[in-house]
Amino acid sequence: MKRITYITLAVLLAAFTFNCSNDDDNMMGDMDNTNQPSEPDFSGTYMQEDQVARPAVNTVFTSPSSKDMFNMTIPSEQGAAFQSMFQTNLEGLSPAYANPGDMNALGLDSATFTGLLATDVLNVSLDGTTTFYDGTNVLTGRALADDVITVELLLIFGGEDFTENPTLSNDHVDANDKPFLTSFPYLASPW
Repeated sequence: MKRITYITLAVLLAAFTFNCSNDDDNMMGDMDNTNQPSEPDFSGTYMQEDQVARPAVNTVFTSPSSKDMFNMTIPSEQGAAFQSMFQTNLEGLSPAYANPGDMNALGLDSATFTGLLATDVLNVSLDGTTTFYDGTNVLTGRALADDVITVELLLIFGGEDFTENPTLSNDHVDANDKPFLTSFPYLASPW
């Protein structure tokens, strides 16, 4: 038993030793021969790999075999490519859209709502309230304290007045675990 413990300890120590480095001061990449940070290298081919303007939308409405394609499709082409898939998945998932003409609290039927969702962008109001949803303003941005997942659940399952399917319409996470700051950088301090 002691031997296994010593071997495990040796493996962990070796992994830690060989995976640590002291280059965290070098924020620009490799040093050049003047011992100054060199410019980052942007040559090569880059691909878009993920999109998360609206949390959980891709996770819920994109079929598993299409997730990579959705993430690599530019937003201006997403609606045409994915709206019908989103609509099929929404109608299969939510009883709030079981009948033709059923709408959510925004007055959107399943085709219109999924057309909005399939284009994964975060809209921002430049001259109004910035919020995901506050009862009046809808998708005009996103404030840190906005309860985005509950809003999405309400729009998916809550029906025309947010009362349908109450057990599916709230994630019951009503606040951040620590208060946000009132000045820049606004994010709560890490634990």
